[in-house]
Amino acid sequence: MSVKILLADDDAALRRVMQFKLKQKSYEVTAVEDGEAAMAALKNNRYDLLLSDMKMPGLNGIELLEQATHLQSDLEVILITAYATVSQAVQAVKLGAADYLTKPFEDEQLFVAIEKALKFRKLEDEYKALKGQLQGREYLNRIVGVSKAFKELMEMVQKIAPTDATILLTGESGTGKEVIAKAIHYISARSDKSIVAVNCAAIPKDLIESELFGHVKGAFTGAVRDKKGKFELADGGTLFLDEISELGIELQAKLLRVIQERVVEPVGAERRTEIDIRLIAATNVNLKERVAQRKFREDLFYRLNVIPLHVPSLRERKEDIRVLVDEFLRKFGRGQKIEVAEGLLQALEDYHWPGNIRELENLVERMVILRKKDLLTLDDFPSDFAMPVPVADGDTGRKDTERLTYHEAEKKLIVDALNKAGWNKSRAAKYLNIARHVLIYRMKKHGIFYDNPPAPSD
Repeated sequence: MSVKILLADDDAALRRVMQFKLKQKSYEVTAVEDGEAAMAALKNNRYDLLLSDMKMPGLNGIELLEQATHLQSDLEVILITAYATVSQAVQAVKLGAADYLTKPFEDEQLFVAIEKALKFRKLEDEYKALKGQLQGREYLNRIVGVSKAFKELMEMVQKIAPTDATILLTGESGTGKEVIAKAIHYISARSDKSIVAVNCAAIPKDLIESELFGHVKGAFTGAVRDKKGKFELADGGTLFLDEISELGIELQAKLLRVIQERVVEPVGAERRTEIDIRLIAATNVNLKERVAQRKFREDLFYRLNVIPLHVPSLRERKEDIRVLVDEFLRKFGRGQKIEVAEGLLQALEDYHWPGNIRELENLVERMVILRKKDLLTLDDFPSDFAMPVPVADGDTGRKDTERLTYHEAEKKLIVDALNKAGWNKSRAAKYLNIARHVLIYRMKKHGIFYDNPPAPSD
């Protein structure tokens, strides 16, 4: 890829000569006559290096340096002047100029200064990339799991992260799709830039176009200043669009155009801005069904579904519940040694987790905060926590499961076991796989008494 240089100088003759010589060196050069024109070019394109004269009408070189590096932080700048002073040079370097040339200068001086600035930028990019990779590894170490489903997922993450391919994450709410999106970003070559997350369902429909693509001052009522959209904010990094299915059809068309052309047009603007992003979208619904229902554009679906990646539900990776509980205990316990009784762990593994990892995390946080001691048991289970209980065979008129709180479910299981054992406590305890004294304690806890037990059932 050729190096893109922006040249700003109000001397037309010198500007043409420098442009010609730079092009001979295979640089891609855009030449403009002053600072305002340079800023307009920078708003619409990305450049590797800015060559600017110090004295120009309007914005001078120092002012252009300040505004240009604020707009594009990784831009290298070389200032040129006919009247050099030490104070000017010091000021330029403090503001981030890579070099400072005094007219007249030899061609070789210019080329050496350019190569030196570009080499410094390359080293800086490599440092940032290495730092990002190390941070990515640290982030990955916080994503825990031992199940086959989890390991297969992370193998895919490692494989696709180094690419720039668009990814469509699918999975139920609470499975950690945003966590996976961040993992992909943090171990990619874009890790030194930002990952910008957008929940498409959380933004009002009349504001989402502005949120995604930005707007200019006066574009609509309330637009009191120019605002960059999420696409521009993610430039150089990753944009994560969660709940992509919630976008309206009209906005889907605009999104498709941005993905195809890699340019955004802010609301009310006449300019178009090039963007360089990695796009990750996520949904908890079946987009193919939405396409069939004409609620989602087929062409956009295929643009997003370059690499489909399914994030499994917690039901599909129950082996991970114990390690996840340990991780959440460390997170919310803040150095305190909190343990979990086997009976509680078993109950957590038996639950179907409709809210997935998010539900488990919230439950552990709640139990840690409200605990009476540092050993969490079934008694720490919130009484309003809904547990599904299978309905007995032959019980008609009801669905396969009914929603009960955990304590209601426990009482029902104990009564069912006692009925099955003819209210013989030893047999019921054996059936429930608990000690007899534990059963008696739980019977008292739930107020379960039966003075005249029926005959044992077969």
